[in-house]
Amino acid sequence: MDFNPSKRSQEYLSRLKEFMQAEVYPVEESYLKHHQQNNSHPRWKEWTDYPGVAGIKTRAQEAGLWNLFLPDSKWGQGLSVLEYAPLAEEMGRVYNAAEWFNCNAPDTGNMEVLYHFGTEAQQEKWLHPLLQSEIKSIFCMTEPQVASSDATNIETSIVPEGDEIVIEGRKWWSTGLGHPDAAVAIVLGKTNPEAPRHQQHSMVLVPLDADGVKILRMQNTFGAYDPPGGHGEIIFDKVRVPKANLIQDLGSGFAIAQGRLGPGRIHHCMRCIGAAERALEMALLRSGTREAFGRPLARLGGNSERFAKARIAIDQVRLLTLFTAWKIDQHGVKNSLSEIAAIKVVAPNVLQEVTDLAMQIHGGAGLSDDFPLSSFFMQARALRLADGPDEVHLGTVAKQEFKKYQP
Repeated sequence: MDFNPSKRSQEYLSRLKEFMQAEVYPVEESYLKHHQQNNSHPRWKEWTDYPGVAGIKTRAQEAGLWNLFLPDSKWGQGLSVLEYAPLAEEMGRVYNAAEWFNCNAPDTGNMEVLYHFGTEAQQEKWLHPLLQSEIKSIFCMTEPQVASSDATNIETSIVPEGDEIVIEGRKWWSTGLGHPDAAVAIVLGKTNPEAPRHQQHSMVLVPLDADGVKILRMQNTFGAYDPPGGHGEIIFDKVRVPKANLIQDLGSGFAIAQGRLGPGRIHHCMRCIGAAERALEMALLRSGTREAFGRPLARLGGNSERFAKARIAIDQVRLLTLFTAWKIDQHGVKNSLSEIAAIKVVAPNVLQEVTDLAMQIHGGAGLSDDFPLSSFFMQARALRLADGPDEVHLGTVAKQEFKKYQP
């Protein structure tokens, strides 16, 4: 197996780095300050996106740095998962920059669902606008009443009635719900409680302006609302949509969810590596320019060893992520479950540990919004729950290990 970036991947990475230097890093600080000053409140209808983002998106699209995640040259840039890995890592160095290249969750996962499982009509109505970033989408899975780490617990009902589908239930932590361009949600719910455990659920496309859809609130994480998309709680009160909005078949929701979450999880891990690299870089630079007790911070309290351990940890998780990407390309998501689960545990934990080190080196400044470290820390801690908690993924790895030794 060869993890060296292909010539095509290297060429894209070079262009992406140039674009980041010219367009993204110069506005990073003002982007964060805009959201701190204008959107640090729960009134999501008043949120405004950073005014320069639209222009950056247009220039990224014109530069061919758009929809990099989709391995199809008709819809995206035709890059494999392994080829995309260093690009996602580079985007991860700036919090939320993936959206500026139309490579952000949950849109990427939803686009992949529509790409793999959507009808031509569904692709025309929803996928095409998403690929152009004309609209934004939501994935509604987690529920407040049940332990949603076990997807089979989901209770929202998705029931056929004549030529319609009726949706009733409550979801929360639905990412992107507050975005001003949010237009459609993919909702996971239960259709037949009597069916086998993994054939009870279905997925359906629900326009957010449908009768009975009610956004209750945006939820904060560590006091921050994560604009411009945020994460929110939403009620579906006997919402009716055409049967044509059903994705694939009744009862296929769990299988679609597993396929959707696989690529999404590895994309998160790739971005975590970029954020961890940035945090370590910031820590090293800070430690060399600040002194305490007559010595540089780099030489105090075992910091040199901590930096060395951080470098080892980042390189380890990168190699595991590249191996997982290679295996997905070679053998598919279903045959890479253990590897996907492993990196989903390791990558956010490494980002959390490295960011914690960088915050400590920065002192009080590391806790503030003057640097991106607090955003990286929040990203890491949230990802240890999002798309499945650590414990579930550890269980998956253990299950695959036990299988090797069963008679």
